[in-house]
Amino acid sequence: MKRHRVLGGFRWKPCCNGLLLLVAGLTSSAWAQPRLVPSNDAIVLPASVHAQNPQARSLRELEQAWRQNRNDMPVALRYARAVFLLGLTEGDLRWYGAAKAALQPWWSATTLPADAHFLRALVKQGFHDFKGGIDDLGAAIELDPTQSEYWSWRFSLQLLTSRMEAARADCAAIAQRFGSDEGQACAATLLYRTGQPQQAIPLFNRLVDLPDYQGPYTQDWLRYHQGEAYRVAGQYEQAIAVWEKHLQARPSSHLIRLTLVELLNQQSQFSKARRLAEAPSPTDALLVQSLLASRGLNDGQTQRLAEQFENRMNNQALRGESLIERPTMVYLITYGRDNAQGLKLAADNWSTQNEPADAVLLVQAALKAQQPKLAEPVLMWMTATGYTDPVLKALATELQTRLGTSR
Repeated sequence: MKRHRVLGGFRWKPCCNGLLLLVAGLTSSAWAQPRLVPSNDAIVLPASVHAQNPQARSLRELEQAWRQNRNDMPVALRYARAVFLLGLTEGDLRWYGAAKAALQPWWSATTLPADAHFLRALVKQGFHDFKGGIDDLGAAIELDPTQSEYWSWRFSLQLLTSRMEAARADCAAIAQRFGSDEGQACAATLLYRTGQPQQAIPLFNRLVDLPDYQGPYTQDWLRYHQGEAYRVAGQYEQAIAVWEKHLQARPSSHLIRLTLVELLNQQSQFSKARRLAEAPSPTDALLVQSLLASRGLNDGQTQRLAEQFENRMNNQALRGESLIERPTMVYLITYGRDNAQGLKLAADNWSTQNEPADAVLLVQAALKAQQPKLAEPVLMWMTATGYTDPVLKALATELQTRLGTSR
């Protein structure tokens, strides 16, 4: 039986960018403020947990076992890992609150097994405690340096927070410990994040076809970065083709669906973006992209979708959730609901994490507000890392012009 290597377990995103990211998303991957701060004994589960399918049944069994003994660490870790993975897959942030609730008895512990440090690191970065996440990953690596996912998640967080030398060191360690293919995956990511997308593209093109890398989450991660390398190089048709093909095989991948819809909207392919963003209960990120597509189409649905997004923000505020995400910034800045508030969030966000999408939002908001100085850190980041892409390059050029005339 062919084994499927996972390139860091269930890579993103962190989110985000977030993240991914993250992300991802991830992507992901990661955004500006703590996503959801549940009370210590609370757990908020989306309706998907009640679905009648094997995955949902397995999750309910894990949840039931955890509820029966919340102080059983192995049981809690199994449940926390399952719900965190589900949050990455579905793009539903409430699962991160579930993971934190499961880890609550050990949230402040200084001495933990390696896998507990790892899971706590993932949840911490989900709540934007990137330093805490990196520290926990360091503890996990010290206890068990043989786990590639520990190293690759730390590499991702180093990149997310622009600790470029630390990211390069982790990438070199990954190659030395886990083989050239694993090392090539992070090296290719570093290439397109430091202004060298053309060198990254052939590396990703080779990796996505390797037999050991055909697992669904590995493919999600690789195809995301493969498409991103094309996008950063300005080869939009190739990026769209990569993500459309993968989405046909993995329609449940929220990371790929969202990234594709974002690019389609950017390219004014609003009909396709609207169709791909539609869902009975879309995530906030897909909802705001559907709103942008609707406005581009002038299809008469824009007001309804804007009200739907407003209702979500209002409901979050009523529940006392500290939830400030990239979709909110897109709504405030790109859609134009409240650029001044969006600029404040974008500037706060940039002090926490440095993802290309966050750079674009900050520069857009600063230019709209006639406050170019607030986006100057983006220019410093581009110089330090070498990163650029066609959209950000155009914005940066305008920003430099504004800064020159305002001095």
